[in-house]
Amino acid sequence: MKSIVSAKKKPSRRYGVNLWGDANSPINKRNYAPGQHGQRRKKATDYGVQLSAKQKMKTYYGNISEKQFHKYYEEAIRRTGDAAENLIGLLESRLDNLVYKAKFVPTVFAARQFVNHGHVIVNGKKVNIPSYMLKVGDVIEVCEKAKSIPMVVASVESQTREAPSYLEVDTKKLSAKYTFVPKFDDVPYACLMEPNLVIEFYSR
Repeated sequence: MKSIVSAKKKPSRRYGVNLWGDANSPINKRNYAPGQHGQRRKKATDYGVQLSAKQKMKTYYGNISEKQFHKYYEEAIRRTGDAAENLIGLLESRLDNLVYKAKFVPTVFAARQFVNHGHVIVNGKKVNIPSYMLKVGDVIEVCEKAKSIPMVVASVESQTREAPSYLEVDTKKLSAKYTFVPKFDDVPYACLMEPNLVIEFYSR
């Protein structure tokens, strides 16, 4: 658990933003990058700004691999409509993300482990693939044996964040229904995210 907490704090320092709105984030005290040269930030180039936007988004969703993240980009531009909005819809539809957003676990990193360990059921069947893509109407449940895990109990009872509008959460049954694919403005990001810059980065 300690490694999960550490993994959550380091990126916030690296990018100079509180990625997940953590009250204990080190960026709340020192809003510059780690290291002796962290306070001397150079003005970023357009490429640097786009790269940072991509890295922030990859990290926010649990340090998604570059290969997998690029596939989301390819799918986003293949679909009709706004590519940036499509990218958000794809990322938000990941099982690990929705387990986190439903407040069943405290971090997206914990959500990945939670899914990997077989603690999550989708539409009545166990799914242990964090990147599994949910469709509108799908129902996520915490399996019975995992409902009493202290981390789960504490996360559900926590008042630090709320489930987003695209999830109907039953805190007694520990289940959540995915009601619609969110647009960018529907997602409760704790800091500025710029999916348009991510699209620009890969379109170079």
